Amino acid sequence: MKLIDPIVEFQSELQQIRRDIHAHPELCFEEQRTSEIIAQKLTEWGIPVIRGLGVTGVVGVISNGTGKRAVGLRADMDALPVQEINTFSHASKHQGKMHACGHDGHVAMLLGAAHYLSRHRNFDGTVYVIFQPAEEGGGGAKRMMDDGLFEQCPMEAVFGMHNWPGVPVGTFGVTAGPMMASSNEFEVVIKGKGAHAAQPHKGIDPIMIAVQIAQSWQTIITRNRNPLDAGVLSITQIHAGSATNIIPDEASLIGTVRTFSTEVLDLIESRMRNIAQHTAAAFDATVDFRFHRNYPPLINHAKETAFAIDVMQSVVGKDRVDAQVEPTMGAEDFAFMLQEMPGCYVFIGNGEGGHRTAGHGLGPCNLHNPSYDFNDELLPLGATFWVRLAEAFLRPA
Repeated sequence: MKLIDPIVEFQSELQQIRRDIHAHPELCFEEQRTSEIIAQKLTEWGIPVIRGLGVTGVVGVISNGTGKRAVGLRADMDALPVQEINTFSHASKHQGKMHACGHDGHVAMLLGAAHYLSRHRNFDGTVYVIFQPAEEGGGGAKRMMDDGLFEQCPMEAVFGMHNWPGVPVGTFGVTAGPMMASSNEFEVVIKGKGAHAAQPHKGIDPIMIAVQIAQSWQTIITRNRNPLDAGVLSITQIHAGSATNIIPDEASLIGTVRTFSTEVLDLIESRMRNIAQHTAAAFDATVDFRFHRNYPPLINHAKETAFAIDVMQSVVGKDRVDAQVEPTMGAEDFAFMLQEMPGCYVFIGNGEGGHRTAGHGLGPCNLHNPSYDFNDELLPLGATFWVRLAEAFLRPA
């Protein structure tokens, strides 16, 4: 690996920042302490700061030369409502809150890049370092955009990065096109007619209707959707009834739909609605159908992906970059930025969990797991990648 020496020498401070943020996790749009630390560090390093985009968002503006070109580098900074079971010294100090997805590490890696870029301005133009709130369900990326991110910080492209457990340290993964899925939720309430369980003919049983709908929905995936187009429809909750001798008035189906394209999502939502409504009507019942689209699919742009691959290969070598990584049905709100701006999102390997210090939980080092911890070995590598990407994008003429 071709790490940047001054960044390697700065690793211990980055680790302290990362572990301090890990110990003080803040949920979406509550990242007051985290954003204050980021703003203070950027200001200390002579980097102008923009605050208030997306409530707690922070943007550092690093400029050099006379060039008008600009690039954005984005890190998310919110934690999850998870009770950490690790007991090492930097474990969460707040009950029910934990950096279980590594956003503390994402912040530290981007700060490492900002620190270096502020002192070694080997580029011509502007680098915007974007620290985004509320990735975990809050849509902080869109909130920053709605508050004028791309108007106040005009750029040609934007890039994001996420640690990926189970992938060896020192490796990267990316693919052009769809890389992460859309995230959508549904709740369907079937309204029947309650009755005594011994006299079902006097009621309209919403439970049996719910069963019919649930089974029929799966034919959308197996018979309506093109088998070559990925899609997942998962019913994760069924609620109905309160006693063994009562047919309830209502039953509900709750779950998620994931797709890699809006076209497939449109198909699934439409068919779900039609099946639910007509099935209920066949039994003289009604339905309240609610479908909420959270995050769109994350689709990497071909040109920017090829560019990012070249940068990654220059840092770790061609054999340690998977340029056709398998897409995941997980979701990511960086997708909103890629809808408005050319760019690319990449994975950086977090290892198998052997990096965790004494006192870690017995669970796996997986994302959203209470035993997870970010691998500090990534700090100089991730920061180096960010620096080389910015320098290559804004290479002096």
